[in-house]
Amino acid sequence: MGTKPQGEELSQAGEPATSERRSRWPGATSTPPSAAGPGDYAALETVFVAGLLGVIGLARRQERAGRDRIQRADLPVLAVATFALADVVAKEKVSTWLREPFVRESADHKPTVPEGSGIRYAIGELLTCTRCVGTWSALTLVGLWTASPAAGRTASSVLALTGANDLLQSGFQLLAERTNKTSLEVDAARKSASPKDTG
Repeated sequence: MGTKPQGEELSQAGEPATSERRSRWPGATSTPPSAAGPGDYAALETVFVAGLLGVIGLARRQERAGRDRIQRADLPVLAVATFALADVVAKEKVSTWLREPFVRESADHKPTVPEGSGIRYAIGELLTCTRCVGTWSALTLVGLWTASPAAGRTASSVLALTGANDLLQSGFQLLAERTNKTSLEVDAARKSASPKDTG
């Protein structure tokens, strides 16, 4: 009679316990167990799809009423605004209150790994992924713009300027670091080329 692996409990049917079954995708033998299962991810996706369908329905009503809608020229502003909002939610210290129930953070309030299990863990995974947060941020901003074009434009403009500022600050910092490095290399080359004292 074989022995079961250490730490694994079997149900009466000879299957792994509920927590282990929940953490595996049905029929997936190569997928490693996870603290969140298919149902947890499906719940998040259901919420997202419901929100998307709601925004689509609202956009159709606004269009029939002849109200403003998002134009192609608005997409660059929305893109940069989405980037900025996702960065704030997923990385910045100011959003610690939002991430803390779901994510373990370092001493300087940088998100590290999701916490808990089930839906809590799935939300933690979402909050540590800037691309995932970006998707929800895009839905939020488009929904706001659709519901109230004035409010959407204002919020997106502020966030877009914030994102542009971040990019410019990062570019300036990189340029300054390269300039300083080049200056140090030039100084070192001059010192090595100058004649040494022999006295």
